[in-house]
This record gives sequence, structure tokens and C-alpha cells, in this order.
Amino acid sequence: MTQKLRVTGPRESIFNNEVVSRFELYNSLFLTLPFYKIKDTGTLLPLFIKHCEDGVKNLKTPAEIIKSFFERYTQTTDPKDIIDLLFRFIQYIERQVVLFDAVEDASFTKLNTTEDHSSLRSMLKKSEFNAELHEKIAKLIEDFSLRLVLTAHPTQFYPGSVLSIINDLTTAIKINDIVTINQLLQQLGKTPFFNKKSPTPVDEALSLTWYLENVFYFAAANIQSEIDSSLEEFNIPSKKAIELGFWPGGDRDGNPNVHAQDTIQVSKMLRQILFRCYYRDFRKLKRRITFRGVEETVYKVQDVLYKNAFDTNIEPANISEFLIENLNQIKDTLIEFHDGLFADLVDDLLRKVELFGSHFASLDIRQDSRVLRNVHAYCRQFKPIISLFPENFDELGEEEKIQLLSFKTAKVNYSGDADSLTTDTLQTIAGIRQIQQQNGELACHRYIISNCQQASDILQLMELFLWNGWDEKELTIDFVPLFETVSDLEGASQIMERLYTHPFYRKHLESRGNKQDIMLGFSDSTKDGGYLMANWSIFNAKVALTATSVAHNIQLAFFDGRGGPPSRGGGKTHRFYASMGKEIANKNIQLTIQGQTISSQYGSIDSAEFNIEQLINAGISSGLKEKHNILLDSPHKDILDVMAKDSFDAFVALRKHPLFLNYLERFSPLSLLSKITISSRPVKRSSGEKLRLEDLRAISFVTAWGQLKQNIPGFYGIGTALKNQEASGNWDKIRKTYQESGYFKTIIDNGMMSMSKTDFSITAHFAKDPEFGDFWKMLRDEYERSKEMLLKLAGHTTLMENYPVEKRSIAVREKIVLPLVLIQHFALENLQHQLDDEQLQSYEKLAIRTVYGIVNAGRNSA
Repeated sequence: MTQKLRVTGPRESIFNNEVVSRFELYNSLFLTLPFYKIKDTGTLLPLFIKHCEDGVKNLKTPAEIIKSFFERYTQTTDPKDIIDLLFRFIQYIERQVVLFDAVEDASFTKLNTTEDHSSLRSMLKKSEFNAELHEKIAKLIEDFSLRLVLTAHPTQFYPGSVLSIINDLTTAIKINDIVTINQLLQQLGKTPFFNKKSPTPVDEALSLTWYLENVFYFAAANIQSEIDSSLEEFNIPSKKAIELGFWPGGDRDGNPNVHAQDTIQVSKMLRQILFRCYYRDFRKLKRRITFRGVEETVYKVQDVLYKNAFDTNIEPANISEFLIENLNQIKDTLIEFHDGLFADLVDDLLRKVELFGSHFASLDIRQDSRVLRNVHAYCRQFKPIISLFPENFDELGEEEKIQLLSFKTAKVNYSGDADSLTTDTLQTIAGIRQIQQQNGELACHRYIISNCQQASDILQLMELFLWNGWDEKELTIDFVPLFETVSDLEGASQIMERLYTHPFYRKHLESRGNKQDIMLGFSDSTKDGGYLMANWSIFNAKVALTATSVAHNIQLAFFDGRGGPPSRGGGKTHRFYASMGKEIANKNIQLTIQGQTISSQYGSIDSAEFNIEQLINAGISSGLKEKHNILLDSPHKDILDVMAKDSFDAFVALRKHPLFLNYLERFSPLSLLSKITISSRPVKRSSGEKLRLEDLRAISFVTAWGQLKQNIPGFYGIGTALKNQEASGNWDKIRKTYQESGYFKTIIDNGMMSMSKTDFSITAHFAKDPEFGDFWKMLRDEYERSKEMLLKLAGHTTLMENYPVEKRSIAVREKIVLPLVLIQHFALENLQHQLDDEQLQSYEKLAIRTVYGIVNAGRNSA
């Protein structure tokens, strides 16, 4: 099915032998997959794939390709039978994607050698005879932390049952166990990939806990163990470096299906799953520790762990200190009386308890500022608060509002009916206290205010806490503004300046250790201003916010809302952090892990450990170099300012084109995404029928372009910007910027990644469309312009030339799913015709089913 790839280097050779060849071998087993109704599906699929490739090369339409295939290779003419066979093809290809994922994951350690990155130990080794450097590294480690936050965004399609098969399949492939591989592929063929109905927020949380239980529980502890041993070797105090965050059940921004009881339920679920992990480990430990002197402590710990893991009637409490104290007693006894035998097993469990406490992952709460303003207005109607505010409070200016905020602790007497969002907000504020009491403060201590546009958005939320059961002296909450749009990013530092100088907020920050988290959104800023402008706006915002925080002696941590694809902040993420200059706070790296990025980068212990270590090393090495970022110097900054503006103008002109949304709705499955049963979150924020771009979620926006294989958000406008620089005689300067700035180079490289997953030949027939032909040509022309200019800038002949293995992986994956793309276009085209209800449902279902495989194959395409 897949052509052999030309070998050009050692890693490419490994990829060819370990991935492509084994995929071809195991792919033959798909001929016997247990699908029903259609005979010889496995035999016909390779013919269909080849027919699709030839059809695209000859610029045939999807309808022409599919029609000619059935005429040439089958006796089928009935539309219903054609749809049935296409569904079988989809099922096969979905599972081929899983197989390729498993084969690639099985080869992960061979494809990602230690030569690809420096380790913490190697950094310390270099400083062994340099006291000044050693001290600097020690200080960086003392201050550093990494927080990975799993989010419930609707592009992680695999349920737990399929994830378990993938995990087992990867293990079998590592040792070429053909019998087991065949059995697992048979199991995969019979295992449903998708739910019949949309999951609840709790269902989403349960699905993501698979990664916590099976991957992060081990990977985070293993990396922490390496850090501990490295620090011990070089006489540096141990430091907890890794934290986990969790959004399902806590993120209610634009999701009316999340309620306070869900948040409480998810916190309990996280706790119970964690204690089952602890109990599982402790049972293994107990089988080895059969000595005198520890019996009583062992049984005491086992009893507590068992009850917390399995007894649903137990009153939850934060017992991490109890566990640490008793595990240390066991360890001390082993060291003193039993030569330290099996003390390493106790150390392993101790390390996990110190990492995960009684909560596993911190549950973040997120809500839109507009909702929180409405809740504040609701509370102001009642005693004793009503006397503190004028009726026209919402119409006042920002400074007048802030002056009226009194931050008085009060018990509000509510007497009127509140809407569901208001009720949820008030119940959640009370619920956070319950979660902290049961699982510890770290279990739920951050409230993220999305669409934060003014300082009062945060200050009013603080008042809501004081009015609803919280005391000023015990306000164990970190308030995190989220700046998303280009204009919000531009004004972010002024907002934080206002907060840092506000007496009440400053006093609160002091109680929280003078630490401030600020979240920046990559997805909405790209949707708002295009790829280059979004990245440049975030860079400038980080510089300004860092300067403001330093001026007020605040330890700043940026929480980056990154999606999977480059257009949503993904791509070579660790290279962004490694390229930070001293003008950007980078000691505390925090980022979201979402969509297929969870399975592709953190789907196995090997890959999770590698990517966690990459991020930690990026943060430490960035601080170690403390390079001044040349993008802040003229002429670099001036050129980037102009380029970002040119790119922004081009992108906004595209967005304002009268055919923009119509094109996306007509040729992509955008209007059908709401029918995909993988998420509790609506596709758009408003409930109205008419689709508006401002209401469309960035993830749906990017997904739709990815399905079209055009990836407009990942590059559009950058070609125009570069072309303008060339025409202005600045080409040598921009080349110098590219060569000297790691940050700018990463932006360009990630843009090339987006373009590598773009193929306008698939939609070449759009050029003849009487309504959309010129619009398609405009998109294609910017792609060609961007490709030409990016290659010229990088000095390359092909896209992703400096990432040959990733480039080849993308090429194979795109080849696997090409039939899905064509089937999708075929279905969407038929949906434009007059159909009866049965036909309408059949073609809609056909189009929807293709989305899963295309997204999963892309690994970071949505």
C-alpha cells in the first residue's frame, strides 16, 4: 500500500526500516479484519487507494474518481451499496491510521535518540568545574517548574478501550509478536471507535484520566526520578519540577453542559483513580517488604489506601502528609535494619505521592468574563450588597468601577431566580472550597477569566468569592486572566499594571507568594489576526508583561493555551521555549495539551517522558543562556512589525471576503461538526441558527480548514508579508533575522509544517466552480507565494527539509487518508442535491465519519 521511501540519512533509514516496512507488513493483516456485509473489502481497498491517487494527479473530481472506481472494479451501481462499501473503506482506513500510530510509537526510542536533545545531567556535567555556571544552573532548577494541563477539546477521538488496544499493539510491535498483533487487529476491527451519543463533561474527564493513570503517573515520576538522581549527584537540593493540570469538568467557558456538580464529581474521580494507582503500587511493594519491624506501618498504610481507593462512603481528606510520613518510616526501617533492601520501591511511591498528593491533577476553573460580570450584577441586587453600588454601575468607566469595589466579606441574601450560568458560577465558588478541603489546596486553586478585557474583570470575581463563603485571609485562589485576541494582547500589560498597583489585589498576591499566572490564547489570536500576527502579538505581550511584572517584583508564569497544530500554538513547542530571551519570563512553563497532541506526544510512557524532558531542558537552557532576544532590536523589530501588519491585513481581508464563511460551509464539514458525538462542548458559542465567524470556536475553524487540506490559519498572509519585504529591498535583513532568531525560525518552520499537510491538488476542480473558483484561486495563490518565500528564506528546496523523519511521516499519513478526504468531498457534494431523508442522513453520516480518521492521521491538525 505504501511506497518505499528513499533513504537519505541514518534516522530516515531507521524510519524506513522500523516504520514503513513494518507498517507494510502488518497492514497485510487487514485483509482478514472482521467486517461484515461487503466481501473482499480488504482486497478492494488498495485498488481504491491507487485509483484515488491517480484521479487526483489527473485533476478529477471526487465524484468522477469514485464513479469510475465502481465502474471498473465492481458490479455495484446502487447508490446505497456504494455508500455501504465506502463506509467499509472508512473503517479500514481508520484502523490503518491506528496501526501506523502504533508502529511509529513502537519505534519512538530509536527515532528519538539522546543525541537529539541535551539532558539536565549533561548540563550539570558541563558545569562541574565552573562554580559560577554551576550556581546559575542550581538557581534555575530551584525556580523552575513545568505544568502540563490536559483539556477536553473535541479532537481526541479514541475511547479508553481503543487506547488500551493501541498500547498493547505498540508493545507487541516492539518485539514483532505477529500472533498477538493479528489478534489485536482482529479486536480492533470489532471494537467501536465512537460513542453513539455525545459524552457528558464527566465522560470526557473519565476518558482523559486514561492518560493520567496509564501514562503520566509513570512518566512524570520517571522524569522526576532522573531529576532527583542528577541533582543528588551534583549536590543540589531536590526540586519538584512537574505539575499536572486538568480542564474537563472545570472548563465551562462557552459550554453550558458543565455544572458545579460535574466539577465536584470529577475532583472525586481524579482522587479515586489516583489512590487506586497508589494501592496498586503499594501491593507490589508489600510483596517485597516481608521483614520484621514494618508490619504495623505497612498494614496501616494499606488499609488507608484501600479505603480511599475503593470505599465510596469514606469522607475524603487530604492524606498526602500521612502517606509521606508513614512511607518514610518504612524506608528508614529498611535502611537501618535491612540494608536498604527495596528502599528504592518505597522511594518510587514516595516520589509519586509528593508529585500527585491527594488530587492527581489540579482542576482549573474557567469562565468567560461576560458571564462573571452578569453574576456580579445579579449579586448586586441583594442585601447587603445592594447599598454599595449605584444602579448604573455597569455603564460606568473602568476607574469609577474599581473605586466602587469595596472587597467586603458578606453573606448575600439571594431571593430571586438566577439563570443557569449564574447559579453554576455561585455553586462552583462554593464547590472549590469543598474540593480543597477534600483533596488539598492544589486540587483546585486557579480561576481563569477568559476574554479578560479589563482589570475589573478580575477584581469583580474576587468580590464574588468574598460574597459567597470565602474570607479575605483564606482566599486560597489564584486569579488568572486569559488574553486571547490581538487587541486584548496589546492591552494586557496595562491591565496587569492596574492590578499590581491595586492595594487589595497586591495584598492578595503577597499572600500567594507574589506569583502571578497569566494565560495567553494562541487559537483565538490566530483566528482573529492570522498566523504571523498572532505569534508576534503574543511575543510582544510576553515582553511587555514580563517587564511590568519585574518592575513590581512579581514572579510571572505564562500559561500558554496551545492547541495541536501550529495555527493553534502547536508544532515544535519546545523550540519556542528554548528560544526565549531574558526579556520573557520562562522559569515556569505552563501549557495546555489537547486534541490529538495528547495521544501523539503523550500517548505512551516513552513519548511522554521524551516530550516532558524536552520542555524541562528548553526552560533550563533558555535561562542558562539568557540571550538578549534580537527581535527586540532595530531593524529586526521594525521589520517584524511591518511583516505582522502586512500579514494581518491580508488575513483580515480574507476573513471579510463575502465568500469566506460560505466557502468553508460549502466545501468543508464545518456545519456537520456539531453532529460528531465526541464532545460536550458546542461548536459555536451562540445558540442562534446563523453562523457568525466571531461565534465560531477556533478549534472548529482550524479543523474545517484542515479537513479541506488547505490549513489556511497556519500560513495565510506570511507569503504576502515576505514578498513585500523582498520588494522593499529588505531581504538580506529578513534572512539575517531568520538565521539569528530561534523564535522567528520556529515560527517559519511551524508554518512549513502546516503547509506540508496542505494539498490544493485535491480541490483543484474548485477552480472551475462558477461561484467559488476565483476565491479558491486566491487561496491557492497565497499558498504558492508562501511556499516560494518560505523556501527561499530557509534556503531549502522542499518543505520541512530540516525535519526529514517528520516530513516522511506526514507524507505516509497523508497518503493513507487521501481516500477519506475524497469520500468526504463526494458526500458533501451530494448533500448539495435534492435528497430524501434517508439519503440525507446517509451522506451526512458518510461525511462525518471521514473527519475522525483525517484528524487522527494528522496528529496535530486540529
